[in-house]
Amino acid sequence: METVIFGYSGHGFVVAESAIAAQINLLHYSEIKEMLINPFNLNFLGFEGDPNFKGWAEKFNFLLGIGDNIIRDKIANILIARQKEVLTVIHPTASISNLSQIGMGSFVSRNVSINPLSEIGRFCILNTACVIEHECTIADSVHIAPGAVLAGNVSVGKYSFVGANAVVKQGIKIGANSIIGAGSVVINDVPSNETWAGNPAKKLSKI
Repeated sequence: METVIFGYSGHGFVVAESAIAAQINLLHYSEIKEMLINPFNLNFLGFEGDPNFKGWAEKFNFLLGIGDNIIRDKIANILIARQKEVLTVIHPTASISNLSQIGMGSFVSRNVSINPLSEIGRFCILNTACVIEHECTIADSVHIAPGAVLAGNVSVGKYSFVGANAVVKQGIKIGANSIIGAGSVVINDVPSNETWAGNPAKKLSKI
């Protein structure tokens, strides 16, 4: 079946390349306007917010190429309401335990490692070379940035973001809608709606 990607710049290019590497039949994209940069020569379908968006009438699969957690979640739920299939994309170089679970519509990038009994929610981004150790639980619409490491039994709440090369100690709980700064070392639980950064990571501000 032909596939459409929603979001075709930046992060969307990474998802598109991974989808093609995973032999997904990606042929189309949706954006507000036609893109000047089109590295994969995809067909422009228009904007999904347009009531006349022609992608709705066709039997297409869909991918999420949107980096923002809340917008990605919103688009995914529009697709589900329209009874469209939202594909999970896993780059062939990812190393994933057979004892782990990955939710619908999530993206697992190049060289990611996911170890046994970890549970990844729907519509997540596990970005390049991040490590999800054993028994981690990641809620829906979370972004784990490139090179971040979650040690065993870490939980991350919905809409949260763990920055590039951050390290999260075993057993830590990160609440919903929180941000962990790039390069941080998290050794204490992080409440919801807070931004933490540093080594060791400390609260910076409310979101």
